[in-house]
Amino acid sequence: MEIIGFIAAFLTTAAFLPQVYKTWKTKDVSGLSLPMLLLFFTGIVLWLIYGIQIKSPSMIFANCVTILSSFLLVYFKIKYAKK
Repeated sequence: MEIIGFIAAFLTTAAFLPQVYKTWKTKDVSGLSLPMLLLFFTGIVLWLIYGIQIKSPSMIFANCVTILSSFLLVYFKIKYAKK
C-alpha cells in the first residue's frame, strides 16, 4: 500500500511545483489568495502530523515537500503583493 502512497505523493507534489516556479519567476501573485494559501498550509501541517502519527513514510515525505512549497507561495504572496 505504501507504494501507492508514494505514487500519489509524487503526483500531487509535482503538480504543485510549477505554480511555485511560475510565481517565483514572474513575481505575479495577483491570482493567489492569501486566506486560501494559509488554510492550505495549515491543512498540510495537520496531514504531516497525521502521517507521523500513523508512521506513513509517503505521507511524511509528500507533506514535508508540500509544506516547503506552500510556505514559499505564502512568502511570495506577502513579498510581492502590491502595496
